[in-house]
Amino acid sequence: MRRFSLWLRGKPVVADSALAAIFVLLEIIGVGNAHNKLAYLAIGVLLPLPIALRRVYPRAMAAATLALSLTESLVGFLVQDDADHVAQLSHGIMLYTLVAYVGRRDGLWYGLGLVVDLVLSIVAIGKPSGSDSVFTAMFYALCWTLAEFIGARHAYDAEVAARLAVADYDKERRAHDAVAAERTRIARELHDVVAHAVSVIIVQADGAKYALRRDPDAAEQALATIASTGREALRELRRTVALLRTEHAPDQLPQHGTAGIAKVVEMMRGTGLAVELELTGELDDIAPEVSLGVHRIVQESLTNTLRHAGPHPKAWVRVRRTDADVLIDVTDTGGASPTEPGARIQGSGLGLVGMRERVAVLGGSLDAGRHADGAWRVHASIPLRSDPAD
Repeated sequence: MRRFSLWLRGKPVVADSALAAIFVLLEIIGVGNAHNKLAYLAIGVLLPLPIALRRVYPRAMAAATLALSLTESLVGFLVQDDADHVAQLSHGIMLYTLVAYVGRRDGLWYGLGLVVDLVLSIVAIGKPSGSDSVFTAMFYALCWTLAEFIGARHAYDAEVAARLAVADYDKERRAHDAVAAERTRIARELHDVVAHAVSVIIVQADGAKYALRRDPDAAEQALATIASTGREALRELRRTVALLRTEHAPDQLPQHGTAGIAKVVEMMRGTGLAVELELTGELDDIAPEVSLGVHRIVQESLTNTLRHAGPHPKAWVRVRRTDADVLIDVTDTGGASPTEPGARIQGSGLGLVGMRERVAVLGGSLDAGRHADGAWRVHASIPLRSDPAD
């Protein structure tokens, strides 16, 4: 049953079509109580049909249901038939659908349409009665309340899913950064191995050249040193190069440039963090290491805002490229005062340390701190060109 329930949840049209079919069946069963059976059957079959697509096209199906209900009042007035339709319950279902899946505003507009329909029913065919009107109002109120609970649950599930997506994305990014750091370490080790071995070989070769005739034993010792150093260097070189043979496919690499920044901002917005993004200048043709640095600073700053900036955080992200560097400015509302106990989640501070280290490696600068108005600001400057240390 659980597997069937999950399958049915993924196919809303199937479940809603079954519900519409039940209403049609009930209308067919109740046709015997109508004075004008043909008119009753036509309205009874048409009125539940929009339910089948209520979650696919909620606004259109709600309008169709309302139009059919108004048509029912008109037909009832013309044929003087005041028979009740079980399918009128579809109004409550449509009201629930609009409030839960679209929004309160659409639900209010639909409620006004129901009031108009009720007034026309009373004027045209004298129904419903007072007690029926009270029951109808209570039924609509129940549908609205249930939709509020379900809508809140959907919003909560969506936010949890967005936060999980951010966590997964952050995990992947951190894994990629770890791999990049390891590759940098291997490259430095390779440089040390090759530079040391070549330096030793050159020095020993020069010594062997001068000692070849004067001191054959010293020349032989120098040549032996050259051979052993070369073998050791070759062994270290093979080991290091073997670690670099596995490459990631291009589509598996993290996005940089404007696309990467926009993706991080969009994912953060999905968690409930209001973010305003401003990108200035050409940011897609800068060096990959600079682009990655910009990406990580924005990501870490917004993550800190999400964690520490209070219940309704908001952030402003501005990335601007100049002729010489890239300027990153991330400002948030700052959240609760740090003097309030338990107002903000205390962090380890490693994120800020990591940002400073990353910017320092790229030859830039980073300032972070709280303003007098309580806002927290991170400002970084990364040069477009830097001379790597030898």
